[in-house]
Amino acid sequence: MGSMKRFRAAYGRFLEWLVIMLMAVLAMEVTLGVIFRFSGAALIWYDEVASILLAWLTFYGSALASVKRAHIGCPEVVERMSWRARRAVGILVQIAVIAFFALLGGVGAWITPVLATDTMVSLPSIPMSVVQSVIPISAVLIIVAELTYLVDLITARRPPETGEGAALAEAIQ
Repeated sequence: MGSMKRFRAAYGRFLEWLVIMLMAVLAMEVTLGVIFRFSGAALIWYDEVASILLAWLTFYGSALASVKRAHIGCPEVVERMSWRARRAVGILVQIAVIAFFALLGGVGAWITPVLATDTMVSLPSIPMSVVQSVIPISAVLIIVAELTYLVDLITARRPPETGEGAALAEAIQ
């Protein structure tokens, strides 16, 4: 196994644990909210924190999906191309995805300090900059994942030995 594949596997495990922890925290928070609401002493912060945790889970889960090449795509069109064309299209797509997330991360990093004076409604001790930090952080995590595949595509000299019709994403894993 090459060093890039080892890095990608370790990076994927890190993101899996991050997503698992977020899911566990969200499940515990929702369960706690239901128990308190049922007992007649509803938590004022339950709904807002649950929605933020769900958003964080979505963003960090997207980074995990990038590592695993699990995002929605249309590989049927690309699979019909020659290896050279598939590789070229793959490189262009990776560059476009990285550029998009660089822009998203840059805007997220720019806006985060602006939100430092705003706070959560139900927990005024927590600034919105902490809540919104998920945008630039997840953008960087996704860029790292996409860069590993871009390196694989650039360094590939021949088609992978995965059989005829294998998706490009499967071929470089």
